[in-house]
Amino acid sequence: MTPDMVAELMRQLLKEAMILSAPLLIAAAGLSFVLSLAQTLTSLQEQSLTTVPRLAAVALILLVGMPWFLERLAAYTRVLLGDFHRYLG
Repeated sequence: MTPDMVAELMRQLLKEAMILSAPLLIAAAGLSFVLSLAQTLTSLQEQSLTTVPRLAAVALILLVGMPWFLERLAAYTRVLLGDFHRYLG
C-alpha cells in the first residue's frame, strides 16, 4: 500500500466522520448558545440547565437519525470492502 492510498483512505474516513458527526455537533452547539444566552439574560447560573437539554437533544437526534447514520456507515463499509483488493496488492 502506497502512502497515497493511505492518505486517500484517511481522507475518506475523516470525511465520513465529519458528515456523521455534523448534525450532532451543530445541534449541541446551537442549543448551548441559546441556553447560555438565556442564562445570561436571566442571571441563572445553574449548570444542569444547559447539560440536560443538550443531552436530550443529542439523544433525540441520535434516535431520529439512526437509520440515516447506519445507512451511511453501511454504504461506506461496502465501498471500502469493495475496493479492498486495490489496497492489498
